[in-house]
Amino acid sequence: MTQTIMMPASDTILIVGHGSREDSGNQEIREFAAQWRAQRPGWRIELCFIEFAPPELNASLLNAARSSRRVLVVPLILNAAGHVKMEIPEAVEQARAACPQTEILLAPHLTACDPILAILKRRLRKAMGALDMPDPTTTGVVVLGRGSSDRGANGEMAKMARWLLEEGDHELVDLAFTGITWPRLEKVVQRQVLLGMRQIVVLPYYLYTGTLMQRIHRQVEHLRGQYPQIRFTCSEHFGFEPEIFALMDQRVEDLRGGVPDSRLPCDGCSYREIAHDLGHGHSHAHTHDHAHDHAHGHEHGHDHAHEHAHEHGHHHDHEHGHAHHHDHHDHAHDHGHAHSKAEDQPA
Repeated sequence: MTQTIMMPASDTILIVGHGSREDSGNQEIREFAAQWRAQRPGWRIELCFIEFAPPELNASLLNAARSSRRVLVVPLILNAAGHVKMEIPEAVEQARAACPQTEILLAPHLTACDPILAILKRRLRKAMGALDMPDPTTTGVVVLGRGSSDRGANGEMAKMARWLLEEGDHELVDLAFTGITWPRLEKVVQRQVLLGMRQIVVLPYYLYTGTLMQRIHRQVEHLRGQYPQIRFTCSEHFGFEPEIFALMDQRVEDLRGGVPDSRLPCDGCSYREIAHDLGHGHSHAHTHDHAHDHAHGHEHGHDHAHEHAHEHGHHHDHEHGHAHHHDHHDHAHDHGHAHSKAEDQPA
């Protein structure tokens, strides 16, 4: 039975989802919000999206701020790339300026943690159970996530892959990305086959479905034809696992209780503001990929998608101390180029 936790009527919780061009992914996030409301009937829970789906982040945040004494902004996002580090804090700052009478608190994203590891372990156990020969010594594992120009976001996925290796019996647990950075799934599979793996489990590191999840399943089907001697299995996205609800509960309780480190470090970060002044705070009318590494212990990345047919990489180093990476992405092709739609996936 779900414990009833009451919240002051003047508080609003605002879930921030990424948004997908594939509406089935947006619908899953709406369903998550509905289930969370049912679990927490004493909470006022609203939902918005960064892009691709209504209601939009800035307008939703302003509406919540005008009708509440306190707004708790909780990103339903796995990795902290540009959206989490740049755009959500920017929207929060704008809402604070417009509604100074309202306290607006911003929680961290879901991040790499033991609850997420528990989901990966459960997905792996289920996949192994479906194999004819569930032998971890001959079964390679690929944690497949959405790539970013932000090394911190990529590093979070690398941590999860390493934890999965540390706490399991598999000799090979590798990390691959669907776009922007490397290695890609095909190269990792090629390596695992050369190292003698006879079965390969692909574990998508995504919260909800969308264009990239659909592409992953097509890629795995293509690999089955390319390597008929290898048994492939691909798990589903995380969806409505109890750990996700528990993490969202914890974010809210930590914000309300003023727990140290309960707020996103990029909220009010002077480096983010400098990046904005240099022209790296963008709306989704025109978007780019930027990464900023700072000495204060966290990084700012700005990852966005363009409707371009090819991926181009441009790297610029400037004397003001920021490294800027501009990655324009793709449509999927089966040739030697690396292509990705960076922001199609709500994760």
